[in-house]
Amino acid sequence: MKFVNEKLEDFNNYIKGKKVAIIGLGVSNIPLIDELYDLGADITVFNNKDVENLDKSIIDKIYEHKLKFSFGENYLNKLVGFDVIFRSPSCRPDTPQIEAEVKRGAILTSEIELVLEMCPGTTIAVTGSDGKTTTTSLIYQILKEQGLNCYLGGNIGIPLFTKIKDMQPEDHVVLELSSFQLMTMKVSPQIAVITNVTPNHLDIHKSYDEYKEAKANIFKMQNENDLLVLNYDNDITRKFAKEAKGNVIYFSSKEKLENGIILDDGIIKDCESGLRRHIVNTKNIKLRGVHNAENICAAVAATKRFASVEIQAKAVSEFPGVEHRLEFIKEINGAKWYNDSIASSPTRTIAGLKSFDENIVLIAGGYDKHLDYTPIAKPIIENVGSLILLGQTANKIYSAVTYELKFTATEKELSIYKVNTLQEAAEKAKEVSKKGDVILFSPASASFDMFKNFEERGNKFKQIVNKL
Repeated sequence: MKFVNEKLEDFNNYIKGKKVAIIGLGVSNIPLIDELYDLGADITVFNNKDVENLDKSIIDKIYEHKLKFSFGENYLNKLVGFDVIFRSPSCRPDTPQIEAEVKRGAILTSEIELVLEMCPGTTIAVTGSDGKTTTTSLIYQILKEQGLNCYLGGNIGIPLFTKIKDMQPEDHVVLELSSFQLMTMKVSPQIAVITNVTPNHLDIHKSYDEYKEAKANIFKMQNENDLLVLNYDNDITRKFAKEAKGNVIYFSSKEKLENGIILDDGIIKDCESGLRRHIVNTKNIKLRGVHNAENICAAVAATKRFASVEIQAKAVSEFPGVEHRLEFIKEINGAKWYNDSIASSPTRTIAGLKSFDENIVLIAGGYDKHLDYTPIAKPIIENVGSLILLGQTANKIYSAVTYELKFTATEKELSIYKVNTLQEAAEKAKEVSKKGDVILFSPASASFDMFKNFEERGNKFKQIVNKL
């Protein structure tokens, strides 16, 4: 008997003729426009950029569908009288115009929330301050290796709203979710993973508490049959277990848990009632660093219900890593160059620094998200021989490191250089590096002072290095 997705059919019938606002023209909202247009929705598009700053393909689509639009500085002033509002992750839900519409009766939702609501199969979602993409990709890889039909979406993969009609009850949807996507989430995945929670995105979130609450939304609507995977070594995620409605599995790289997935003497083990089953030896994987071993532990915990130990081990061993995450570029004069552009916070860079035994030439600095750089000082002093700084956070990192050098008992000699561009940073790194060194581009900061996103920043760095 052919499967009929009744939730999707109800939505398709409901949305026809409804006044729909789509806020933001990001990756997920473009296919959404086409789909909602085909379903007969009355669409108005909102974006804070002026027309001249939008891609021509987007403008062409708006004119092709004869859509109404509102662009520029006061773009939300025309947000009046809508039935449904689709919010992009970058648009805060407490914007006055949105709050007024919701109070009047509009439904506030998002592309990814509809995916979670209407997916007929198993939903698995990952969030956290660090390690989201690697963990999500590992879960997807394990499930595919097991022979399951999977969809990959959220912050990575493809926009999945247009794929709901193809999904079957036996399928699996794997999502990476940010705090911005989770802020208004009213549905949780059946399996939720939180890799860790540390201060991040405080340039957009009103407080650290708001950020933590957003992360917790990934499991708040779960039921007793669902699963929550938590990092035992992180104080905040460990405490989330008290609020869990379903089952909890911990993972740890520091504690020998009686139940959970652990890293023990270089081996990832599945522990249950004190028994330990070996999954994989980290010597046999391509990913570097304890933080990546933790990501593997999280992925193993999330896939326990669906994949055999043998399949998990095979998938993990063959996983090549994700671009811009401790990505090896090339060797120049005996020094190895790595692109870690994803490191948009101090904790990410600290994890990267701990992944190498070699002397490190660190290139850091970028857009200021109003984070505390004090914790990064000691790891830099312990692992870095030369520090090259640029961007808005250069002075913050410089101050934290020099203070640590001055007021601690260390006799470490650390060369620090400030430059203006990524090109200058790479040239300086080549100049000061020696054979056997690692040159690590790990900014500990966001990219928005010089680049559109961390991908563009990482690609630019690789381009520069490949021409040196």
